[in-house]
Amino acid sequence: MGSAAAADVLIPACAAVGVAFALWQWLLVARVKVSAYAPPHANGRHGGSSSVFSPEADDDEEEGVAMGDDEEGEDDGVVAVARCAEIQSAISVGANSFLFTQYKYLAAFTAIFAVVIFLFLGSVHRFSTESRPCQYTKGRTCKPALANAAFSAAAFLLGAVTSVISGYLGMRIATFANARTTLEARRGVGAAFATAFRSGAVMGFLLASLGLLVLYVTIKLFGVYYGDDWEGLYESVTGYGLGGSAMALFGRVGGGIYTKAADVGADLVGKVERNIPEDDPRNPAVIADNVGDNVGDIAGMGSDLFGSYAESTCAALFVASISSFGADHDFAAVAYPLLISSAGLLVCLLTTLLATDLFKVKTVRGVAPALKLQLVVSTVLMTVAALVVTFAALPAKFTMFDFGEEKQVKNWHLFFCVAIGLWAGLAIGFTTEYFTSNAYSPVRDVADSCRTGAATNVIFGLALGYKSVIVPVFAIAVSIYVGFTLASIYGIAIAALGMLSTVATGLAIDAYGPISDNAGGIAEMAGMSRRIRQRTDALDAAGNTTAAIGKGFAIGSAALVSLALFGAFVSRAGITVVNVLSPKVFVGLLVGAMLPYWFSAMTMKSVGSAALKMVEEVRRQFAAIPGLAEGRAAPDYARCVRISTDASLREMMPPGALVLLAPLVAGTFFGVRTLAGLLAGALVSGVQIAISASNSGGAWDNAKKYIEAGASDHAKSLGPKGSDAHKAAVIGDTIGDPLKDTSGPSLNILIKLMAVESLVFAPFFAAHGGLIFN
Repeated sequence: MGSAAAADVLIPACAAVGVAFALWQWLLVARVKVSAYAPPHANGRHGGSSSVFSPEADDDEEEGVAMGDDEEGEDDGVVAVARCAEIQSAISVGANSFLFTQYKYLAAFTAIFAVVIFLFLGSVHRFSTESRPCQYTKGRTCKPALANAAFSAAAFLLGAVTSVISGYLGMRIATFANARTTLEARRGVGAAFATAFRSGAVMGFLLASLGLLVLYVTIKLFGVYYGDDWEGLYESVTGYGLGGSAMALFGRVGGGIYTKAADVGADLVGKVERNIPEDDPRNPAVIADNVGDNVGDIAGMGSDLFGSYAESTCAALFVASISSFGADHDFAAVAYPLLISSAGLLVCLLTTLLATDLFKVKTVRGVAPALKLQLVVSTVLMTVAALVVTFAALPAKFTMFDFGEEKQVKNWHLFFCVAIGLWAGLAIGFTTEYFTSNAYSPVRDVADSCRTGAATNVIFGLALGYKSVIVPVFAIAVSIYVGFTLASIYGIAIAALGMLSTVATGLAIDAYGPISDNAGGIAEMAGMSRRIRQRTDALDAAGNTTAAIGKGFAIGSAALVSLALFGAFVSRAGITVVNVLSPKVFVGLLVGAMLPYWFSAMTMKSVGSAALKMVEEVRRQFAAIPGLAEGRAAPDYARCVRISTDASLREMMPPGALVLLAPLVAGTFFGVRTLAGLLAGALVSGVQIAISASNSGGAWDNAKKYIEAGASDHAKSLGPKGSDAHKAAVIGDTIGDPLKDTSGPSLNILIKLMAVESLVFAPFFAAHGGLIFN
């Protein structure tokens, strides 16, 4: 097991098992048939667009709510299938159109930035083709700097393509599964849950397996040229993380602007002004809203977590390559991060089977516990798996690079680094759940504050978000301290990988939320019976909390990944001490702490501008289309989709440019020490803002749903829908939308992307940076 041959077998084998399991789950989901054909309805209509988006049958269908779990209402049969198929097709076409248009823009950016990487890194030694002495492994010769420039650019392109594929596959799976989840709800909540969760598992396992396999193949292919030069090999591989994170940034920002422009526009006009239900087919923005769930919450999250995985792995591999692992050419030890990820795939496979096959969900109350059980079981099993991998793959003692010195490390030290990351992630997840689930007092307090209007709702929600930062920050701090004490900067990178080792399960849980949300929207638009909508609403309610937990994991792992990348950058740039009393460092620290605020302001304003246009368009259609409000005419959905698409593509560029240019400008003009301060400031500030923004938004969303559900006497006293308290909750929800789905999630990419970009360009900054602060 400790040999390179064993690692060469296990890593691709585990990746192949993950892909095979994802395909098996997809085949199970595909058994649910969705057909666009519908026979003539009793009133003479067919399954065309007029039937799909006409709510006339709602009242008749709602008469059939008193039915058994396996029964259907009058229009929950063939006609409903046709309606669901048409709505699913509209959502899929909209999501495809947006992503392909976005990818055209990103293709041009990727090509240009790859050239920039080559030119900057190639100029370090004036595009020399001669070998050079290694920086860390004394007495050895490394490949030319020009080769590092070329391979770093190639790795960047590979990372970008893998990130795009990850996001696109996630979107395709989600749009494939949403209507099937709706239709399975006719059989019961358990069948619908299994379909939604299996679909999320397809995305999770495909992404985790693809990221692992492509990175492994990249290392092997690059190794053909580099040979014994592992220092140059793993330095060039860091470009893979940069490519993944760059695409994730634009995916998160662009998708977030798209979905929240549609969501805010639909809610403000539909719920507050027109007093119509969420996802009502009369609302012109309803299709754009459902498309946004897929391009933002699915494709964006997929690219985001892929970026975290790629960056943490690349940081760990680079630090390992300049330690005794690299000097001894012990591939099994250097590939320890890949082996941990491989074991994580197997653990997640077993955990997924618990929810879908061994302990099936049978009631509404069983949905949320089943999802939480996934987190607990995967963490416990992964702890055991990490112990086995650690003692099998690593030597008993070894030395790690520690900022110019060598640190003696034992193999069990790294096990504790993995374990602390794992359990810190679980602590962050449960803390997020406590502050964003309406099953606990914080969200119920926010809902209760709606009695006196939107202002008190906003005040309570902001306070909740600030308070929710405390436990996650302590968990991250403990992870950092333990990781650094045991194994220096490598320990922090391994702790980040520990948190991400169960990424397949994390993504399955996270993707489950938007799929269930879409399923509920399709049920509403298709005019299905009240019981079906109650079941999909129950799935959606649990999905809102899991989405918040997913964001918590992403932010927590981003903090650890960024610090690991920061340490690798400091090492590569030749900095031994970062002194905050130095004016060069402190200036960078101050500006870096400001960048997340600047970035958030840009993304929030982008959502606001796009939402303003959406609100105006929805109002115009209600006023201009006769019979729309009464359900006698169909709205122009395509126009709202076009508004969201155009706005997101236009508005995603400035925030992306800010993140990408900040390290380049700081390193080139002000030097590596100022850049080190910039990265530290952005990390400390960005983590706090991201957690508070995501949790405030999640709390406002679930406070609104708590009032709408009316499941308790307290909730009933605040409702029903359309009451003053409900309208105040809707306003809070719309304020929180860009916080939890655009600015907050994008901030974790900001801190990661700036750090990995600095690491990739570190040789250039060390050689030619500091034109002003020389």
